[in-house]
Amino acid sequence: MPLSDLLEKNRRWAAAQLANDATFFARLAAGQRPRLLWIGCADSRVPAEEVLGCGPGELFVHRNVANIVAYNDVNIAAVLEFALTALQVPDIVVCGHYGCGGIRAACEPRLPASYLGDWLMIAARAKETVDERLSAAGRRPEPEPYHRLVVEENVRLQLVHLSHLTVVRRQWDESPGIPRLHGWVYDIHTGLVSEVGRGDI
Repeated sequence: MPLSDLLEKNRRWAAAQLANDATFFARLAAGQRPRLLWIGCADSRVPAEEVLGCGPGELFVHRNVANIVAYNDVNIAAVLEFALTALQVPDIVVCGHYGCGGIRAACEPRLPASYLGDWLMIAARAKETVDERLSAAGRRPEPEPYHRLVVEENVRLQLVHLSHLTVVRRQWDESPGIPRLHGWVYDIHTGLVSEVGRGDI
Protein backbone atom coordinates (compact mmCIF):
# COMPACT_ATOMS: atom_id res chain seq x y z
CA MET A 1 0.00 0.00 0.00
CA PRO A 2 1.49 3.39 -0.91
CA LEU A 3 2.14 5.88 1.86
CA SER A 4 1.35 8.98 -0.18
CA ASP A 5 -1.67 9.67 2.04
CA LEU A 6 0.64 10.11 5.02
CA LEU A 7 2.82 12.58 3.13
CA GLU A 8 -0.29 14.54 2.23
CA LYS A 9 -1.42 14.51 5.87
CA ASN A 10 2.02 15.85 6.79
CA ARG A 11 1.67 18.73 4.36
CA ARG A 12 -1.76 19.60 5.73
CA TRP A 13 -0.50 19.37 9.30
CA ALA A 14 2.49 21.66 8.60
CA ALA A 15 0.25 24.19 6.86
CA ALA A 16 -2.21 24.15 9.76
CA GLN A 17 0.60 24.73 12.29
CA LEU A 18 1.86 27.75 10.34
CA ALA A 19 -1.65 29.11 9.89
CA ASN A 20 -2.18 28.94 13.64
CA ASP A 21 1.31 30.14 14.64
CA ALA A 22 3.76 31.54 12.07
CA THR A 23 6.76 31.00 14.42
CA PHE A 24 5.92 27.37 15.35
CA PHE A 25 8.69 25.65 13.38
CA ALA A 26 11.22 28.43 14.01
CA ARG A 27 10.82 27.87 17.75
CA LEU A 28 11.24 24.12 17.40
CA ALA A 29 14.32 24.56 15.23
CA ALA A 30 15.92 26.77 17.89
CA GLY A 31 16.29 23.83 20.31
CA GLN A 32 14.50 21.65 22.82
CA ARG A 33 13.97 21.79 26.59
CA PRO A 34 11.79 18.75 27.36
CA ARG A 35 10.47 18.50 30.91
CA LEU A 36 10.85 14.72 31.18
CA LEU A 37 12.21 11.58 29.57
CA TRP A 38 9.41 9.11 28.81
CA ILE A 39 10.40 5.44 28.57
CA GLY A 40 7.33 3.73 27.19
CA CYS A 41 6.10 0.76 25.22
CA ALA A 42 6.39 0.76 21.44
CA ASP A 43 2.68 -0.11 21.20
CA SER A 44 1.15 2.20 18.58
CA ARG A 45 -1.81 2.96 20.87
CA VAL A 46 0.34 4.70 23.49
CA PRO A 47 1.82 7.89 21.95
CA ALA A 48 3.39 9.81 24.83
CA GLU A 49 2.68 13.35 23.63
CA GLU A 50 -0.95 12.62 22.88
CA VAL A 51 -1.56 10.74 26.13
CA LEU A 52 -0.18 13.65 28.19
CA GLY A 53 -1.64 16.39 25.99
CA CYS A 54 1.83 17.74 25.12
CA GLY A 55 3.20 19.22 21.93
CA PRO A 56 6.51 18.88 20.08
CA GLY A 57 9.53 19.72 22.21
CA GLU A 58 7.86 19.03 25.58
CA LEU A 59 8.87 15.37 26.01
CA PHE A 60 12.00 13.37 25.22
CA VAL A 61 10.77 9.91 24.27
CA HIS A 62 12.26 6.41 24.14
CA ARG A 63 10.02 3.45 23.33
CA ASN A 64 10.58 -0.29 23.10
CA VAL A 65 8.64 -3.52 23.51
CA ALA A 66 7.23 -3.69 27.07
CA ASN A 67 9.00 -0.48 28.24
CA ILE A 68 12.11 -2.37 29.39
CA VAL A 69 15.29 -0.85 30.81
CA ALA A 70 17.99 -3.40 29.98
CA TYR A 71 21.45 -3.21 31.50
CA ASN A 72 23.16 -4.12 28.21
CA ASP A 73 21.06 -1.88 25.94
CA VAL A 74 23.39 0.70 24.42
CA ASN A 75 20.41 2.46 22.84
CA ILE A 76 18.64 3.28 26.10
CA ALA A 77 21.95 4.10 27.79
CA ALA A 78 22.71 6.67 25.08
CA VAL A 79 19.20 8.14 25.36
CA LEU A 80 19.58 8.43 29.15
CA GLU A 81 23.00 10.04 28.89
CA PHE A 82 21.81 12.60 26.36
CA ALA A 83 18.64 13.36 28.33
CA LEU A 84 20.50 13.84 31.61
CA THR A 85 23.71 15.51 30.52
CA ALA A 86 22.81 17.46 27.38
CA LEU A 87 19.14 18.24 28.00
CA GLN A 88 19.33 18.20 31.82
CA VAL A 89 15.94 16.53 32.10
CA PRO A 90 14.95 16.40 35.79
CA ASP A 91 12.34 13.62 35.62
CA ILE A 92 12.25 10.16 34.07
CA VAL A 93 8.95 8.31 33.63
CA VAL A 94 8.71 4.59 32.91
CA CYS A 95 5.17 4.12 31.58
CA GLY A 96 3.64 0.72 30.96
CA HIS A 97 0.11 0.07 29.78
CA TYR A 98 -2.63 -2.42 30.50
CA GLY A 99 -3.25 -4.80 27.62
CA CYS A 100 0.49 -4.90 26.77
CA GLY A 101 1.17 -7.73 24.33
CA GLY A 102 4.79 -7.93 25.40
CA ILE A 103 3.85 -8.51 29.02
CA ARG A 104 1.21 -11.06 27.99
CA ALA A 105 3.93 -12.95 26.13
CA ALA A 106 6.27 -12.68 29.13
CA CYS A 107 3.56 -14.35 31.24
CA GLU A 108 3.41 -17.43 29.02
CA PRO A 109 4.93 -20.69 30.35
CA ARG A 110 7.51 -20.65 27.57
CA LEU A 111 8.98 -17.58 25.91
CA PRO A 112 9.60 -17.72 22.16
CA ALA A 113 13.08 -18.85 21.10
CA SER A 114 13.86 -15.57 19.40
CA TYR A 115 15.22 -12.07 19.95
CA LEU A 116 11.80 -11.15 21.27
CA GLY A 117 11.93 -13.99 23.78
CA ASP A 118 15.40 -12.93 24.92
CA TRP A 119 14.15 -9.36 25.39
CA LEU A 120 11.01 -10.37 27.27
CA MET A 121 13.03 -12.55 29.63
CA ILE A 122 13.95 -9.26 31.32
CA ALA A 123 10.28 -8.60 32.08
CA ALA A 124 9.61 -12.20 33.14
CA ARG A 125 11.10 -11.39 36.54
CA ALA A 126 8.09 -9.14 37.16
CA LYS A 127 5.81 -12.15 36.60
CA GLU A 128 7.87 -14.20 39.07
CA THR A 129 7.57 -11.46 41.69
CA VAL A 130 3.79 -11.31 41.26
CA ASP A 131 3.54 -15.11 41.41
CA GLU A 132 5.57 -15.20 44.64
CA ARG A 133 3.40 -12.51 46.22
CA LEU A 134 0.15 -14.20 45.21
CA SER A 135 1.37 -17.61 46.37
CA ALA A 136 2.26 -16.20 49.78
CA ALA A 137 -1.22 -14.67 50.01
CA GLY A 138 -2.85 -17.92 48.85
CA ARG A 139 -4.73 -16.40 45.95
CA ARG A 140 -4.75 -16.39 42.16
CA PRO A 141 -6.78 -13.73 40.33
CA GLU A 142 -8.47 -14.09 36.96
CA PRO A 143 -6.24 -13.62 33.86
CA GLU A 144 -6.99 -9.93 33.26
CA PRO A 145 -6.44 -8.68 36.84
CA TYR A 146 -3.34 -10.90 36.96
CA HIS A 147 -1.99 -9.34 33.79
CA ARG A 148 -2.57 -5.85 35.20
CA LEU A 149 -0.56 -6.78 38.31
CA VAL A 150 2.36 -7.94 36.13
CA VAL A 151 2.20 -4.75 34.02
CA GLU A 152 2.48 -2.68 37.21
CA GLU A 153 5.26 -4.84 38.65
CA ASN A 154 7.20 -4.61 35.40
CA VAL A 155 7.16 -0.81 35.66
CA ARG A 156 8.52 -1.01 39.21
CA LEU A 157 11.17 -3.50 38.08
CA GLN A 158 12.35 -1.15 35.33
CA LEU A 159 12.63 1.68 37.88
CA VAL A 160 15.02 -0.57 39.84
CA HIS A 161 17.00 -1.21 36.66
CA LEU A 162 17.17 2.55 36.03
CA SER A 163 18.47 3.18 39.54
CA HIS A 164 21.32 0.71 38.93
CA LEU A 165 22.62 2.32 35.74
CA THR A 166 25.88 4.24 36.01
CA VAL A 167 24.60 7.28 34.13
CA VAL A 168 21.74 7.70 36.63
CA ARG A 169 23.87 7.04 39.73
CA ARG A 170 26.53 9.47 38.51
CA GLN A 171 23.87 12.13 38.06
CA TRP A 172 22.59 11.50 41.60
CA ASP A 173 26.16 11.96 42.90
CA GLU A 174 26.36 15.35 41.19
CA SER A 175 22.77 16.49 41.86
CA PRO A 176 21.19 14.49 44.72
CA GLY A 177 17.58 13.63 43.98
CA ILE A 178 17.77 14.51 40.27
CA PRO A 179 16.65 12.77 38.15
CA ARG A 180 13.42 11.85 39.88
CA LEU A 181 12.13 8.44 38.77
CA HIS A 182 8.40 7.85 38.27
CA GLY A 183 6.49 4.67 37.46
CA TRP A 184 3.21 5.14 35.60
CA VAL A 185 0.66 2.91 33.89
CA TYR A 186 -1.68 3.98 31.08
CA ASP A 187 -5.14 2.43 30.87
CA ILE A 188 -6.17 2.19 27.22
CA HIS A 189 -9.80 1.61 28.26
CA THR A 190 -10.08 4.96 30.04
CA GLY A 191 -7.23 7.07 28.64
CA LEU A 192 -6.01 7.73 32.19
CA VAL A 193 -2.49 7.45 33.62
CA SER A 194 -1.89 6.38 37.22
CA GLU A 195 1.22 6.24 39.36
CA VAL A 196 2.35 2.80 40.51
CA GLY A 197 5.83 3.52 41.87
CA ARG A 198 8.75 5.87 42.36
CA GLY A 199 12.47 5.29 42.23
CA ASP A 200 14.76 6.09 45.13
CA ILE A 201 18.44 6.88 45.31
